[in-house]
Amino acid sequence: MRIVFFGSSAFSVPSLLQIKDSTVAVVTKRARPRGRGYHIDDNEVKSAALRLGLPLIEIDSFRDDEARSIAGYHPDLYVVVSFGLIVPKWALDIPTIAPVNIHPSLLPLYRGPSPMQWALLNGDAVTGITFIRMNEKMDEGDIIGQEEVAIERDDDYTTLSKRLSEKAAQMLQKILDDIGGHGMMEGRAQDHSAATYAPIITKEMGRIDWTLSAARVDCQVKAFVTWPTAFTYLDGKLLKIYSSSVDESVEARAPVGTITGVTKAGLEVATGKGLLIVGELQLENKKRMKAYDFSRGYRDLQDKLLK
Repeated sequence: MRIVFFGSSAFSVPSLLQIKDSTVAVVTKRARPRGRGYHIDDNEVKSAALRLGLPLIEIDSFRDDEARSIAGYHPDLYVVVSFGLIVPKWALDIPTIAPVNIHPSLLPLYRGPSPMQWALLNGDAVTGITFIRMNEKMDEGDIIGQEEVAIERDDDYTTLSKRLSEKAAQMLQKILDDIGGHGMMEGRAQDHSAATYAPIITKEMGRIDWTLSAARVDCQVKAFVTWPTAFTYLDGKLLKIYSSSVDESVEARAPVGTITGVTKAGLEVATGKGLLIVGELQLENKKRMKAYDFSRGYRDLQDKLLK
């Protein structure tokens, strides 16, 4: 079976490695210059493809001339994993068997670009991996495989993404074996009336509203740990929060956002309901560190107000 693989993030890599021997080409989004020096960092999929010696096609959009070269690889199947671009119908019609997409949610829940972040933000107990036969609409194709994955109590975006990417790779091999042995499965239509959406995450979504419950803020910290990172302000300086926990047994009488205590577990902050225990943080122009270590070098933290 000849496969063209589409992917652009670390989430894509385990699936690529799983099917590397059947992959005839890899398509990825072209990296963009970043930072003041306009340095270009290759994405993880490009790095993996080059390491494996696979032909690589980099595109900004399917209007690029390079996109037209996909047909020259005569693919039987597409495997699309965290690619970041909508694949147009003319490209979907190229593979002789089907284009297959791997989506990290239990479709029709959380269609769109940020399903894992929204599952964490909403405090869901379960998510999953869904394989669909792609059509020209976003995440609306017929389901050909689906498995649930529990969201653990301490999961954040980093740990959940890693576990789901590994689950996707495991499922992928079985799906391909089934296709190879019995042909493309018929699949089942999604219940579009039950669909929910996972819009793109914006930087401002990371700002903490201390009037919310500690549980809700903790979900925000976990969902946004890689980007944009949950943030607040301490003495007018940006303060990013990378890990936290919740103590709902105490109701602080101080105004919301007040640091009511400092322990080895971290900074205790009053919220709309319960205390948020800030475990790891980073103050503007400082290094990331444990909150307790930070407290030893920052005087008079007790009773300061986070805004």
